[in-house]
Amino acid sequence: MKITFKLFATLTDYLPAPSRADNVVALEVPAGATIAQVIEPFRLPPKLVHLVLVNGVYIGPAQRASHALREGDTLAIWPPIAGG
Repeated sequence: MKITFKLFATLTDYLPAPSRADNVVALEVPAGATIAQVIEPFRLPPKLVHLVLVNGVYIGPAQRASHALREGDTLAIWPPIAGG
């Protein structure tokens, strides 16, 4: 199945070089793939996987290993960001 995967801020460095400019990559993943399974090959440091949204809905840390993605979903991840 196809999903859209987006990484923001410093996490864009973990995307393939051609995808870094617009921070998005189209992925083909197995049906029923979980968030954890999708991000594993990108080797994101767990402490940097802070805000995780699927189609704009927050997915908490406890659900990321079991939340199955569906065809056409958009998975977006932000690191912790401080501002003022």
